[in-house]
Amino acid sequence: MPRISHFDIPADDPKRAQKFYKEVFGWKFKKWDGPMDYWMAKTGIKEPGIDGGMSKRMPGQIGMTNTIDVPSIEKFSKKIMENGGQLIIPKMAIPKVGWFAQCMDTEGNMFGIIEMDEKAE
Repeated sequence: MPRISHFDIPADDPKRAQKFYKEVFGWKFKKWDGPMDYWMAKTGIKEPGIDGGMSKRMPGQIGMTNTIDVPSIEKFSKKIMENGGQLIIPKMAIPKVGWFAQCMDTEGNMFGIIEMDEKAE
């Protein structure tokens, strides 16, 4: 069963936001070694939960985005649309990570789906 595997925090000022989450929750951030400015967030070690990341806010982006790990972007994109959801950003590569799509459910909530694939480019 697909589960939430990652969250993304959009930030107008990533340094300020990282300081906030570090001071409040003790989270640790490390710059991602990928093709965009992105920081991986480590939220714990022993506690149940997931880790995430932070990026500069894109125009119109509001709130955190949860990403659900799926075995097939095409299959789940189709299921989302067949059940009243929408594709906001269609399948795109995150190099050396996988395939990602931004979606909206029937209630207007945004979420991502990702198909892990190190060969994505």
